[in-house]
Amino acid sequence: MRIPGISGRRPVRLRLTVIYSGLFLLAGAALLGLAYALVASTLPTTPSPEEISTYVAKASSTGFSGQKICQPSPKSPLEQVEQCKAQANAVGQTLADQAVQAERAQTLQHLLGDSLDGLVLVTLISALLGWVVAGRVLRPVHAITAAARRASEENLSERIGLSGPPDELKELADTFDGMLERLDSAFASQRRFVANASHELRTPLTVMRTAIDVTLAKPTRTPGQLEVMAIEVRHAVDRAEALIEALLTLARSDRGQGPRCALDLAVFAEDALDAAAPTLRAAAVTVDSLLEPGNAVGDPVLVERLVTNLIDNSARHNIPDGWIQVRTGHRDGIAFISVANSGPVIPDAAVSSLFEPFHRGNPHPGSDVVPGAGLGLSIVRSVVVAHHGQVMARPVPYGGLEVTVLLPPR
Repeated sequence: MRIPGISGRRPVRLRLTVIYSGLFLLAGAALLGLAYALVASTLPTTPSPEEISTYVAKASSTGFSGQKICQPSPKSPLEQVEQCKAQANAVGQTLADQAVQAERAQTLQHLLGDSLDGLVLVTLISALLGWVVAGRVLRPVHAITAAARRASEENLSERIGLSGPPDELKELADTFDGMLERLDSAFASQRRFVANASHELRTPLTVMRTAIDVTLAKPTRTPGQLEVMAIEVRHAVDRAEALIEALLTLARSDRGQGPRCALDLAVFAEDALDAAAPTLRAAAVTVDSLLEPGNAVGDPVLVERLVTNLIDNSARHNIPDGWIQVRTGHRDGIAFISVANSGPVIPDAAVSSLFEPFHRGNPHPGSDVVPGAGLGLSIVRSVVVAHHGQVMARPVPYGGLEVTVLLPPR
């Protein structure tokens, strides 16, 4: 049968109370045993000479000891007098020993009884105080539990805000508040990402539907009109496919690394530059590359996407007759890749926002490159985080951006 508020609702509080009371009972019993031993060793076990003399004098009286003791007269022989004195001394010694032992036993019995009664009373009081103290100690835990119950995906604004000395419970409460804050930020970012992704995926579908509807609405459709519609639909499909691939890459990097293996950033950079060569030649962009071995360990699919996005981003946001500078190698045993490019002037305060999903920079008026979905640098940051690396960006004087990625060897 459960007692409401004790065994049902406060099992930890009950266990703490039992532990407090049990430890107090053990300590009290040990102290009681020590006091009993000290008192027992202090009390006399043999009568003092004064007590013996008193009992010898009393024993000399007739009937005091329950037996007849001779009473010599002044005319009794010396031998009889000595016998009477010896008899009185023996009886007095016995009576004194019995009296001392009885008094000692009575004292120890009273001490033990009173001590046990006091120990039981104080143990009950300690149990009550332990119950109260355990409740006060566990109060922050109840606050943390209540905040966890109130928290949900739609309500992550709850905070404990525990005040008091910087002890373990306050550290736990502050850690829980930090976790709720990170969850709140993560869910808010996820909601924004889903909303933006839905909007971006809806755009190519709308373009395809509009192109098809406009062409089908014409009473007489020529092959040229159908070809124009097909080209528009193909461009929209390519955009949707690129967007989906970017979203899948971002989701994979958010989950963490896949298979790990040794890789070289210089190889990935060379392949990305070769793939972007037609675009760069069309815009008359000069490439300055110094590709030294940059050996690291990681997911080759994600790292290849990271390098490709850096090169594509530098080409997409460049200017006609601009330049791109690519460097790979090692810095203090850490592999790095640095990509800098010319382009529009970027304020220092706007650099951090470039890594947000679906954030697009303003295209240069003279650029012929179609703007992307705004996921390039966001994927770069996500891949770097998955590899426990570091990404740094700074604006280039007179326009452009320089992005440097550091990937640790393990």
